[in-house]
Amino acid sequence: MASESFKYVVFIALVLVILSSLIAFAANINFFLKYLPFLILLAAFLYWTWRWDVVITLKEFERAVIYRFGKINRVGGPGWAFILPPIETFDLVDLRVQTIDIPKQDVITKDSIELKVDAVIYLRVKKDTKSVTSVVVEVEDYKHAVKNYVISSLRDVIGTMNLASVIANIDEINNELTRLLEKISEGWGISVDGVQLKDVDIPRIVIDAMHAEKAAVQEKLARIEKAYAHKAEIDAVKEASEGLTDRALSYYYMKALEELSRGKSTKFIFPMEFSRLAESVSGKLSQSSISEGSISGKYEEILKAYINNAVSEAKKKEGKNKIKLDD
Repeated sequence: MASESFKYVVFIALVLVILSSLIAFAANINFFLKYLPFLILLAAFLYWTWRWDVVITLKEFERAVIYRFGKINRVGGPGWAFILPPIETFDLVDLRVQTIDIPKQDVITKDSIELKVDAVIYLRVKKDTKSVTSVVVEVEDYKHAVKNYVISSLRDVIGTMNLASVIANIDEINNELTRLLEKISEGWGISVDGVQLKDVDIPRIVIDAMHAEKAAVQEKLARIEKAYAHKAEIDAVKEASEGLTDRALSYYYMKALEELSRGKSTKFIFPMEFSRLAESVSGKLSQSSISEGSISGKYEEILKAYINNAVSEAKKKEGKNKIKLDD
């Protein structure tokens, strides 16, 4: 960028020369004619300096690659750098970190899932003279080249991974893309600060399927836990029933009859004899050791009295209900 302040100074000098020439011409024509060629050259030089970018101002983060007759002559900056147009030209190089945004790209994973992925690249030109010259000599447009290379590398890297791996290994993908970019741009004079994936868009139907799969897995685990709990309950009942005696079995039997008597029905049907019921619950009593008469004989009178009492109570309730209906 040409120095505006320098151009302003040159313009003032050019005006002063013209005014001085006019004053000298008015005061002494011979003196004016004597120095006229010098004044013409001075005016031409000042105009040339003002019209062309003879002096360019380079900021701290800028460098100028200066060519003379098409060959690299030197690197200027920061500060003022002098150019001799038209035999010298220059290219500006920015040393600040450059941010290159990659638009969303359609990529396909190893398990044939189509994703939309976008990324951002952070890079900068190195400050040494060789790197500054390489970035304009070795590659036509390093930003465009880096962008296209990352796009192709992004498809190659994600194409070797399934969807679950892509989601779980974003940092590894970033590191791999950075490594590949550093390798290809080694001679370009740039330093790659990093490549970051900004967003990974997964199709909605795939997200719904993943949620359904997760729900199915959780339901399966819940059923397994419920089955284990039920098994533990059965084992506990079995273990407890092994210690039951005849008296305990009779007690639970009478408690069952008491619960039945509290109902509205007066007719009870038992699918098996009490001795067989006791044998199935205890698990350790066999038909050979416990006969039908052994239990019923011991507790026959108690059972008869208990049953008669339960039946009579039920009949009383039924009679009261009939009286109420007759009223």
